[in-house]
Amino acid sequence: MRVLLIEDDPHTAAFIGKGLREDGHTVEHAGDGKQGLFLATTENFDAIVLDRLLPALDGLVLLQTLRGAGNRTPLLLLTALGEVDHRVEGLRAGADDYLVKPFAYSELSARLDSIARRQREDAQREPTRLAVGDLELDLLGRDARRAGKRIELQPREFRLLEYLMRQAGRVVTRTMLLEAVWDYHFDPQTNVIDVHISRLRQKIDHGFERPLLHTVRGAGYRLGE
Repeated sequence: MRVLLIEDDPHTAAFIGKGLREDGHTVEHAGDGKQGLFLATTENFDAIVLDRLLPALDGLVLLQTLRGAGNRTPLLLLTALGEVDHRVEGLRAGADDYLVKPFAYSELSARLDSIARRQREDAQREPTRLAVGDLELDLLGRDARRAGKRIELQPREFRLLEYLMRQAGRVVTRTMLLEAVWDYHFDPQTNVIDVHISRLRQKIDHGFERPLLHTVRGAGYRLGE
């Protein structure tokens, strides 16, 4: 797996990172909350290990921001706060599991494998409806709505929106879109993506206070609140 480790304590980060790499995982490390949020929203990861107490941006705020943007990457929350209220707070904010410091690496590894496996199993049960904020997509009825208002989409626009919604909260590159939506495995050197993104943005965001389709300069696009 590709794992994002967000931990400010260098000794704890080194301990966890060493174990993950020995288990065959690729690890990206962020030493504070702001850097962690940036990596989590601009790159794709299979799992996140997040410390609860972080400088620059609190871990719980980071978690709530990710979930609010539609990012559903499996996340294990680490903390020295072991009381029941703190654990409940973390789980209700969107953590998939919770581990209290100090801990054995073997337990962290087992819990991380467990939450990643649960997501893979959930992914195998294909949903018939997708939702990001107040935007809903009925895959069987081929129906798109925002705040209950029906949105007319052309077949390619529907496919584009479906892909973006399945990747909600993550940055999607132009290459990813060309392969997934157009089945191109090369860059045709046209503005086909720009045209379709512009049309889709007009249809799903026009007339609404909060835009959902965002351009991430130099990286791609992200669908989320």
